[in-house]
Amino acid sequence: MLKKYILYVNIIIMGFFSLFVSCKHSAELSTVSNLNIEKYMGIWYEIARFPNSFEQNLECVTASYTIKENGDIEVLNKGYNTLKKKYNTATGNSWMPNKKLPGQLKVSFFWPFSGNYFIITLDNDYKYALVGDPSRKYLWILARDSKLDSDTYNMLIQIAKDKGFAVDNIHKTTHDCE
Repeated sequence: MLKKYILYVNIIIMGFFSLFVSCKHSAELSTVSNLNIEKYMGIWYEIARFPNSFEQNLECVTASYTIKENGDIEVLNKGYNTLKKKYNTATGNSWMPNKKLPGQLKVSFFWPFSGNYFIITLDNDYKYALVGDPSRKYLWILARDSKLDSDTYNMLIQIAKDKGFAVDNIHKTTHDCE
């Protein structure tokens, strides 16, 4: 009876251990190893995104990044609400928690809550970026212009797919508001 009990406990422990290891592995997401934060600053146009509650009904979405005196980054997101027929804005704060992982930023719009802002791919000339979250629930394609050529867009979609993102439900953002 005791051997049977120990066997069940071991099975449960191994199950939890394998679940932890598999969750950890699925959450890993490689990011850019070099980031010139000054070059990243400025306005980025959202080309596409995974649908999410905080951008519901928004088109013509931009994100503007500015370095603050303390080294953090001010984030100003702006998007046109197609139902309310007006622009919505949200101001947040972003920072790099680990200088050895420059592509893994945090962003917060409501302190103390923060989310991951992982720069997965970045053009050498900082013309486009693929940004996501290790959970694979959030993904954005950003560019310095409101349009992105189809070859680059398709390449970024393929990179996202290869990294485990389910890109079938991606929303292409329009930029023809008003």
